[in-house]
Amino acid sequence: KGKCPEDGWDESTIELFLHELAIMDSNNFLGNCGVGEREGRVASGLVARRHYRLIHGIGRSGDISAVQPKAAGSSLLNKLTNSVVLDIIKLAGVRTVTNCFVVPMATGMSLTLCFLTLRHKRPKAKYIIWPRIDQKSCFKSMITAGFEPVVIENLLEGDELRTDIEAVETKVKALGAENILCVHSTTSCFAPRVPDRVEELAVICANYDIPHIVNNAYGVQSSKCMHLIQQGARVGRIDAFVQSLDKNFMVPVGGAIIAGFNESFIQEISKMYPGKASASPSLDVLITLLSLGASGYKQLLKERKEMFSYLSSELKKLADIHNERLLDTPHNPISLAMSLKNLDENNDAAVTQLGSMLFTRQVSGARVVPCGSVQTVNNYTFKGFMSHANDYPCAYLNAASAIGIKKQDVDVFLKRLDKCLKTSRKEGKKEKSVNEICNSNTGTEQLED
Repeated sequence: KGKCPEDGWDESTIELFLHELAIMDSNNFLGNCGVGEREGRVASGLVARRHYRLIHGIGRSGDISAVQPKAAGSSLLNKLTNSVVLDIIKLAGVRTVTNCFVVPMATGMSLTLCFLTLRHKRPKAKYIIWPRIDQKSCFKSMITAGFEPVVIENLLEGDELRTDIEAVETKVKALGAENILCVHSTTSCFAPRVPDRVEELAVICANYDIPHIVNNAYGVQSSKCMHLIQQGARVGRIDAFVQSLDKNFMVPVGGAIIAGFNESFIQEISKMYPGKASASPSLDVLITLLSLGASGYKQLLKERKEMFSYLSSELKKLADIHNERLLDTPHNPISLAMSLKNLDENNDAAVTQLGSMLFTRQVSGARVVPCGSVQTVNNYTFKGFMSHANDYPCAYLNAASAIGIKKQDVDVFLKRLDKCLKTSRKEGKKEKSVNEICNSNTGTEQLED
């Protein structure tokens, strides 16, 4: 039926299935005689086994979704993967999606492919409207495609950074709709930034006939992010949304899914990809989804939500103990942020030092964001880089509840963070007392003593 099985398969069944697909490829025929430049020859048996002898890749030189006659098994794998992934996207909340395909590139390059496809539809356009999110790959995706990003600064509403809808529409009028390639919005993001107002942006795009591309990097695991995309397509315009394979399906980095509501436009994007492509990302995600089954994936989504609530409540308790505050970001369903005001006041370097301390204690993924850092990306200077705003009121620490996280991960993180905060505060007090002695009248004598 081309859908994800409700119950997962065992490993031996999956391996049998993959071996059946592999013997349909010409390089595995017993009497095969290959005289071309691409015949699926592999020098290492280890490499062949790693890929289940599915060596031909996917697609043809003119279309990544096309069937390759001498690689019937690999082509079937590609078709099945795209069909199963489409079923999972519907299950996760975007029920009216019509087409998708797995592309062997991460999210940034997949966004670039979308922008390059739109270039042919809008040859005069040179701008992309982009509500600011401090993440380099989505910014560089526009630069690499040859367009000029028009950065829309976010609005501070309470602790949250939200889309400035009025500024977007004002910029559309100022630049002229025909000169704008698309609006490039974001769902999944680091707190205190929250998902863009996708519905309102979709309405603007529909009213001004401007394409709309959504960066949904790790949004498949969030029912809220998927609901925003579904609603945006219902009330306005969304041309394509892009999501990462590794972040949403726990497979190695290197693949993404490009999906949309207009089947022909998604096909256009797939035809824009030059040449054949690696089958590895498709193979990885198909194996994973066959192993989990629809019920297994739904269970992971449920557990992620439960862990988000647990992380939120426990991080709030820890923040209170250290006279800090869990920032109030109810519109962000994946990421949390805790203020670091006390560290920031004691010592400018203490904030970044906390990040180093956590990393050396094997805490990965936590982001420590100081105030006022400046970074230049492709000749564009971002003030307050990583905080999604020029001057966010305080330094803070990020932690996320992403798919696959366990209670043990949360407990160990909180324990190590507590120790690091205590150490940082002690060091900050020492430095402060030394400064006070130096500034006093008898400072020299006391220091000598």
